[in-house]
Amino acid sequence: MMASGAVKWFDVKKGFGFITPDLGPRDVFVHVSALNAAGIDSLQPGDRLVFELAQAGDGRLLALGLRRALAVQPEDV
Repeated sequence: MMASGAVKWFDVKKGFGFITPDLGPRDVFVHVSALNAAGIDSLQPGDRLVFELAQAGDGRLLALGLRRALAVQPEDV
């Protein structure tokens, strides 16, 4: 299932972080290997992403197939 959200935090030294999904009750785990596969060099808190939501064997939610979300600017009225 596709989902979107904002990076909560990502620690390059640890190689993982979490995304706060737009819809959903809990944060989504993101591993550095998912960034590498997507050609993304780094993540900062607040970065918007679109991703495939998967569930690990231990029940945690995983972000795979990452893409940066396009920023939408409000139109001038």
